[in-house]
Parts: sequence; structure tokens; C-alpha cells
Amino acid sequence: MDVSRRAFVAATAASPVILGATSAYAHVVRGPVLKIAVIGCGGRGTGALFNAISASAQTGCTMEVVALGDLFEERVTRANNALTENGMKAVSGERLFTGFDAYKKVCATDCDIVILATPPGFRSIHFKEATEKGKHVFCEKPVAVDGPGVRRFIEAATMSRAKNLKVAAGTQRRHEKCYIDALERIEKGDIGKVIAGRVYWNMGSLWNVEPSADRSEVENQVRNWLYHSWLSGDHIVEQHVHQLDVVQWVMGADPLLVRGVGGRQQRTDAKFGHIFDHFGLEYVYPGDRFVFSMCRQQDGTEGKVEELFNGSEGMATLRSGGAELTGKNAWKFTGKQTDPYTQEHIDLQNAILKGTPLNEAEQVAKSTLVAIMGRMAAYTGQAVTWDEAMNSSEVLMPDSVEFGPRPEAPVAMPGRTRL
Repeated sequence: MDVSRRAFVAATAASPVILGATSAYAHVVRGPVLKIAVIGCGGRGTGALFNAISASAQTGCTMEVVALGDLFEERVTRANNALTENGMKAVSGERLFTGFDAYKKVCATDCDIVILATPPGFRSIHFKEATEKGKHVFCEKPVAVDGPGVRRFIEAATMSRAKNLKVAAGTQRRHEKCYIDALERIEKGDIGKVIAGRVYWNMGSLWNVEPSADRSEVENQVRNWLYHSWLSGDHIVEQHVHQLDVVQWVMGADPLLVRGVGGRQQRTDAKFGHIFDHFGLEYVYPGDRFVFSMCRQQDGTEGKVEELFNGSEGMATLRSGGAELTGKNAWKFTGKQTDPYTQEHIDLQNAILKGTPLNEAEQVAKSTLVAIMGRMAAYTGQAVTWDEAMNSSEVLMPDSVEFGPRPEAPVAMPGRTRL
């Protein structure tokens, strides 16, 4: 989730008015109708819904919101209210679903597209259900928190392709023109052979939901999901997956192994669950290539969110909103681009309407695994191979969850925590 996206989420939490521009065409039927539903109606899910509605102005279709689902009733209500407050038709009460099985009820409706935006631990379970029901999907990143979840997602991805379903992932840099143009130049050799990379997501702390004594341990953890790896995967998986996805894109291969460090220096209070606040990792890629990865969520520290790659004949510097190549074939992006959070929905809708290929499911699953293996290496202090991560039997996310007790997992201790 980008800083800009988090700012959007914070704004939507404070005010239900999300996109005033949607009201201008909310009741205008133009072109084909695509029915859309949301599983996970927090700030990100509601934001993605309005991104999809905005995208429809570009693709020439009409988006009809037919179902909303979330674990918590107040989030469904807030999302539904946002529709009417932006001049759109509310979803009828019999199509507002709550509880742990809400995803099944949403997928059982006549929707064409499902937005998956619950905490990441649930993602592979929900994607499998949506795929079995024949739905096109916009799937937020990451898509799992452990090896078994990645494998489940990849299995569903195979089914999705066989059904010719379209899938767009929330790795929006893949839909951002400055990145697309830069990667075309890198792939044709404008910086020579890519030898090494450095990628960063360094920033301050994020939101935190205090536990309440009148809630079960599961509810408290789900409401504060970022700080529990069974739900978020830790911030290297939940957030830094963006940079690691770009690494996969540029390197054109899966890493052989990763080693590195991480820990908690500021997040010492129990309200921060058990996740780390910093990671520093070295990924080894085929062809004697490597990438250094750093991510940090610590107040008072330098902010840096970008990807840099060294080639035999130049260097690429990539960041949201801009890209530049230096060296033999110097170039700088000067074009115009659509907001990538909207562009990813434009691309999904066009693929559905025109029948063109678009299925990013396996791609985002592999990028998620790159992040997971980094967490595994930092938590244990051991080098972790791609095969070890992919075939891992460690289950963080159970197949089913209910409200009730769930003791807090211990903070990982490198050298003591086992792989």
C-alpha cells in the first residue's frame, strides 16, 4: 500500500465522501454493464471500488455495485453509505453480507467482478472461492502470508487461466506508464545487462488499533491486522511486496535464496503485536546477480521509496510518478499517465470487455513469496532458498477462523526461531 494510498484510506475513514466526480455519471447507463462486488469494505476495499467506478468512465461501461461483504457490519454500512453520498444507488439489504462466511455469499451473487481487499491472510481462501464461482478478480496485494497460502493461490491461478478469467493485482506499478516505459527500455538493453539492484520502502510508523477488553483476541487482532503476521505477513510482505514485485519484473527470474537481518527497535509495546519494524536483505538471483532490499517503519527516520538497478552500461532509477535511465542511453520519463490505482481497473475492465489477455495471479503470488522468504530469513537468521519457501509447511493462516481466543505469537528471535 503506497503512502498516497494510505493517505486516501485515512481520508475516507474521516469522511464518507470519496470521489465527488463519480456523481457526475453515477446514474448514466453507457455501454455494457459490469456488475461488481467487494469483499473487505475497509478503506482499501472501498477505495478500490471507487477506483473501478472512475475507470468505467474511461472504458465506456457502467459499473453496477451488486454486493458488499465484510467481517464487520459497520464497514459494510459505511461503504454502502459512501455510494449514496456520491450520487450512486445503494446496495439492497439482502446483498449486504457480514461474518467470516461473507465472502462465500458475495461470490454466490451474479457479480462479474469481485474486489478482494480483506487482510492478506484471507486472500488465497477468497481467491479460490471467487475463481471456483467464475468471477473476474481485482486482488489486492499481497496474496498470502505463508507458503501453503501461496501454493493455494497458484493452484487457483491455474484454474482461473483455464476458465479465461481476468485477474488484476494491486501491484499498481505494473500499470503505471513511467514504469512500463522504463521496463521496455531495460528489457531491450538500454542499461546493458542488469547486474544488481537496491530497493527501498523506508517510512515512519502507521495506524494502530488499540485492543478492547470487550472483544475476543481474534477480533482485536483482526481489527489491528497489520501487526500480526498470520494476517499481514509482516510489513515486508504487506507493503514492501511492491518493490519486490518490481525486482521480479526487472530481473525476469525467481531468486535462488535470500539472507538478511531484521528486528524491533521502536515497536517494543505489545500493541504492535509481534512484527518487526525493519528488514535488510540480500536476494541472490541466477547469473551471479543480486538485489539489496531494505524496508523500515520507524518514526524520525529518513524516508525513501524507490527502486534502483545497475546495468553493465547504465543505471535505472524508478519511483512512483517518475523513471530515469542514466549512462549510455540516458532517458527520463516526461509523459502523462493516469493515476495507476485507476489504471489497473481500466486495464481489467478493458480485458473483460474486449476479451484480451490479463491474468496477474501467478505473477503476484510469486512476488508475495519473495517477500515471505525474506521474512523467513530475517526471523530465523538463516539463508532461505526459493524451494524451501515455496514448499514450506509452516501455516500462519488457518483454513477457518472464528471469534475467540488466539494467544499472541512470540516475537521472532534470529538464531532461536526455527525455519
